Amino acid sequence: VQLQASGGGLVQAGGSLRLSCADSKRTFSNNAVAWARRAPGKEREFVAAISWNGGSTYYLDSVKGRFTISRDRVKNTVYLQMNSLKPEDTAVYFCAASRRSSVSTNSYDYPYWGQGTQVTVSS
Repeated sequence: VQLQASGGGLVQAGGSLRLSCADSKRTFSNNAVAWARRAPGKEREFVAAISWNGGSTYYLDSVKGRFTISRDRVKNTVYLQMNSLKPEDTAVYFCAASRRSSVSTNSYDYPYWGQGTQVTVSS
């Protein structure tokens, strides 16, 4: 598994961004995938996760109704659509592939991490 995250940027509050996480080795189709973020001075937190077939998802309470995680197994890509962005969403966002097929928010289950992509939301 080799993950590449992209799509970050600077956006005004209320705006939208879509992050993409591609698996260049095309091997994570049977793995759950998650997006996590680390804001300055804060610990990393899982924002969303999706099971291997997209049948199960997880969202952090603060992003429910605003963020949507999805995956395209043909393209080996997982997306995070982020709408109604708030300044508190500012962070470096990482994608991670699980060793499991089901959703998890246990860091131990995620041995594969991509490089981060910066999301900055201005007020």
